[in-house]
Amino acid sequence: MHGLFDHSLVATTLSWFEWSWSGNFTVIDLIAATTNALNGALLARRPDHFRSWTVVGILLMAFLGGIGGGCTRDVLLAQIPHALTNGAYFVVCLTAGIVGYFVAYKGGQLFREGLFQFMTSFSLPWYAIAGCMAAAKADVPVAGILIIAVIAPTAGRVYIDLCSGVSPKLFVRSEYLVTTAFLTGVVWIIATQLGASAWPAAGIAFAIGYIFRVTALWQGWEEPMAKEPAGVHIHTAGGPTLGRKLSGKSQRELRNLGLVVEPDPRADEPDDTPVTPPAPGGAVS
Repeated sequence: MHGLFDHSLVATTLSWFEWSWSGNFTVIDLIAATTNALNGALLARRPDHFRSWTVVGILLMAFLGGIGGGCTRDVLLAQIPHALTNGAYFVVCLTAGIVGYFVAYKGGQLFREGLFQFMTSFSLPWYAIAGCMAAAKADVPVAGILIIAVIAPTAGRVYIDLCSGVSPKLFVRSEYLVTTAFLTGVVWIIATQLGASAWPAAGIAFAIGYIFRVTALWQGWEEPMAKEPAGVHIHTAGGPTLGRKLSGKSQRELRNLGLVVEPDPRADEPDDTPVTPPAPGGAVS
């Protein structure tokens, strides 16, 4: 009977990470993972998401954003996540997380928000395309491909929001996140059915998804709110727009966007430190 720790088994089954930068949809997946990892680090430093994270915590947020969607996609497709078998994912996520940490630390809020919105617009279609490719390779039908196209680019953001105690962006009013992912998937399917090869189909789907996402941000397009019963407070109308997110906004508007650091309520509490009475002659000791 073997013991709990079989040395011969460990010696014959353990292996180092394999490194792969290309092949199948690896390039597209790594592009999506890199940009989403950068997004995770930037998002962790936003006032509405920051929870006194340590440096390690911010880097972990980068990994959640970078590989969270890909791992969820692979698990749904009954596959071992590529991020666990390919060391390239670890390298790109760690690098992007470090870059995002320093950018978020040194850049102004307007710069951070503009960069974040640009990178999410860039990464969202790529992850949707990678999801479509992985689902198609697993012989998933069209409906399933579209579901994966939505889950893959949004799951990482959901994990970050939940860890930060924020309502997931996927479920509240936003700039057509789900619609962009779904549209990208539809375009990819149509392009492949019309005979386009891998990269042309990806390029067409990315271009349309990216243009739609940036236009939605610039114009302030958002999913319609659900109708509320009479007397119920309605969500503040009018979302932020790309390039004009902070300029000219009032403090109330910035607070509604989650971009104001609230003052510490303890700062107004009386100081209990005993005061030393003045010394004779008016001098303070």
